[in-house]
Amino acid sequence: MTFTLKPLFILSLLFFSCNTGNLEILADIDGSLEEVSAIAITNNSGLYWVIEDAGNSNNLYALNSKGNIERNITITNAKNKDWEDLATDSSGNIYIGDFGNNNHKRKEFKIYKVLNSELTKDKAEAEITTFTLPKDLKSQDFESFFIWDNTFYIFSKNNKHTDVLKVENKEGEHEAFFVTSYKFDGKGNKITSADISKDGKNIVLLNHEKVWQLSHFKGEDFFGGDIEALPFKHDTQKEGVSFLNNKTIIITDETNKHDGNIYKFNL
Repeated sequence: MTFTLKPLFILSLLFFSCNTGNLEILADIDGSLEEVSAIAITNNSGLYWVIEDAGNSNNLYALNSKGNIERNITITNAKNKDWEDLATDSSGNIYIGDFGNNNHKRKEFKIYKVLNSELTKDKAEAEITTFTLPKDLKSQDFESFFIWDNTFYIFSKNNKHTDVLKVENKEGEHEAFFVTSYKFDGKGNKITSADISKDGKNIVLLNHEKVWQLSHFKGEDFFGGDIEALPFKHDTQKEGVSFLNNKTIIITDETNKHDGNIYKFNL
């Protein structure tokens, strides 16, 4: 009896842990990081860069292929008010989006630029872009952005629609420009992370249960082309997305009754 039950129990655990729909688990995230809110991949680094959100330290972490912390960089001139997303550029610089705003009372938002040359150090001083909202736009929560054509495109986290703003990728103080607003069908449509492919032809917007793929758009009319919702068949608190290549994305989720993971998803 004992010898027959153990293998069955183990098999059931394996089945449960791999029940991730179309997601492929690449690694478990280091257990010391409980609230990973973003992921970024720089050119030819082989590392997964992550941050934690509000209430955690002002540190940028690099994880290896096993999900273990390989680098830990303290951003000396930054405070983690509510770090929500990461972005990269073609030079390998990493940008930290400090624009979370759960109580909708925040008036000033920041983006920290960590130079590629600083990514091998224990401490780094970031360049800072500060922005405010357009005067006719109410304060709201933001958790997603990417860089395209040397411009930050920032997406609000609302249940039925998202507002898109843009800010110049330049140090100093700026007022954001309103780009567009898009209303999704159905419920549960809050966007938690975003990225654009290196060829600039595809955008992904992340949700706990799915990802939207935007393609065949012209200019910054991102919702003017094809919009396809790709379900995961797997519901966890997914907070980070980054293109691995033009057809594959990498996703992270926070620890919530399970270990946080790094996933791969083919578009």
